[in-house]
Amino acid sequence: MIIIFKDNDLEELLKTGKNRKYKEISKDKKLFDRLIRLYEIMTGADDIRDISVYSYLHYEKLKHNLAGVSSVRPFGNQRVERLLFIEEDDKITIEILELDNTHYGNKK
Repeated sequence: MIIIFKDNDLEELLKTGKNRKYKEISKDKKLFDRLIRLYEIMTGADDIRDISVYSYLHYEKLKHNLAGVSSVRPFGNQRVERLLFIEEDDKITIEILELDNTHYGNKK
C-alpha cells in the first residue's frame, strides 16, 4: 500500500526515529515501537481490508465531525492514542493526517 504523509514531521519520526515536534513520542519506546509496527503493517497491506484483519488495531471509519477519516489504535484499548488517516480506494493510498492522543477527552 502506498502511504502519503501530510505531516512531514510524522514521516521523519517513522523513518528516522527522531523529530522535534514528536520528541515525546520518540522518547516513549512502547508507543514508538507500536507505530513502527503499524507503519510496517500498513505498507505491507494490499488494501484496507488487510489492515482490518488485525482486530487489535480497532480499525474504524469515523463519523460526525471526522466523517471521511479512518483511524487505528496502535495499543488497542490499552491507551488512547490513535492514528488518523484518509483512505483513497481507487489508488489504495493512505494519507496520514495526525497522531491524536485527545481521544475520549484525554487532554495531555
